Amino acid sequence: MGIRNKRAAALPAKLSRSWLLVNAMRTELFEPALMSDSDSVVYDLEASVPEDRKDEARENVVRALSSGMPAWVRVNAMNTEHWARDLDALDAVEGLRGIVLPETERPEQVTLTAMRLHAGVPVIALIESARGIERATDIALAPGTFRLAFGTNDFRKDTGVSDSPLALAYARGKLVVASRVGKLPGAIDGPPPVTDTSEEARLGSRATVEMGMTGRLCLNVDHVDAINTALSPSDDERRWAKDMIARHEAGEEIGDGSYLPRLKRAQKIAALADSYGLWKD
Repeated sequence: MGIRNKRAAALPAKLSRSWLLVNAMRTELFEPALMSDSDSVVYDLEASVPEDRKDEARENVVRALSSGMPAWVRVNAMNTEHWARDLDALDAVEGLRGIVLPETERPEQVTLTAMRLHAGVPVIALIESARGIERATDIALAPGTFRLAFGTNDFRKDTGVSDSPLALAYARGKLVVASRVGKLPGAIDGPPPVTDTSEEARLGSRATVEMGMTGRLCLNVDHVDAINTALSPSDDERRWAKDMIARHEAGEEIGDGSYLPRLKRAQKIAALADSYGLWKD
């Protein structure tokens, strides 16, 4: 029986930084993924599973979820015959944390997916096309939408743009703004290339942070720590926040109009660092 990383298991999904996708055919990877430091684990029934093995993969996931190996599940796209089969099999299965819906282009796709499941199951809308990006705000406002995620590889295929931060800035910005309008947790960025080193994954996550995204998909368990580090408050930020909060608690007077916004930012950094196990005396 798999044992979920205790810190990650206790972390609310709205704060998850790393979202590790695991091929649903590779059952030997389930337990290592759950024991890793990935904030959230996603069993993948879609892109990583051949068409003729979808049923087998689905059975693997239901068995794992039912035997104490909780995770999210990326189901197949709504325009496939597998979408309904996936949801019917997963509904009410103990251990299901939520659904990742690929190829989301319309708000009703999320709502209909949520309606097929028992009440309260969160749905992440994975947006992977130009059409989806342009409708991101409507998708964010749709009943059932929990967070937005960016499928960078398929988006690049759809639009022909490169993988440079500049080329992807518009799409990332749309997801960030849409998430804010929809009052959702921060948007989830696409994954580093699977062949990247840990250092490359960390450096590549700078664009994620700079664009205001707060999570990142992950295809390689070796990238988890790099993503978590890049998307956490830095050492300098934590030191600044500690000092700011300490001075406030010691009775420092408000000096100008920027004081209260800076205090609020320091308190937010402290809360995030504490959630990630980084707030130490």
